[in-house]
Amino acid sequence: MSIEVGSKLEGKVTGITNFGAFVELPNGSTGLVHISEVADNYVKDINDHLKVGDMVEVKVMNVGADGKIGLSIRKAKPESERPQRPQRPQRPRQGSKPSFERPENFEQKMAKFMKDSEERLSTLKRATESKRGGRGARRG
Repeated sequence: MSIEVGSKLEGKVTGITNFGAFVELPNGSTGLVHISEVADNYVKDINDHLKVGDMVEVKVMNVGADGKIGLSIRKAKPESERPQRPQRPQRPRQGSKPSFERPENFEQKMAKFMKDSEERLSTLKRATESKRGGRGARRG
């Protein structure tokens, strides 16, 4: 029996580490289920989900040229059993332009940036000079 990407197999957990679990497959080879592929929710401690000797269904995600096999427990579940993330409504970003306007090119963006920058610098310069008693300030 050859291991092919996308196939679902039954395997036995042979070892557990901080980063995942090693699973022995039916043909005698061993693959790794990364901790992020154990469950659909966040897994802080893999020992809360798996124990050595557990029989698990896994899906082959990749087979490396060096013989390493990447497995997933959560993707082995049928789509109907997986919890669906609620779709967040898309809202326009602050300061974004309506979709009917053409995007600015580089020169337009640069001109806008330079104008804003000069306005900010002049405002800052005016504020500092009046506080320090610069050119325009009179002393009595």
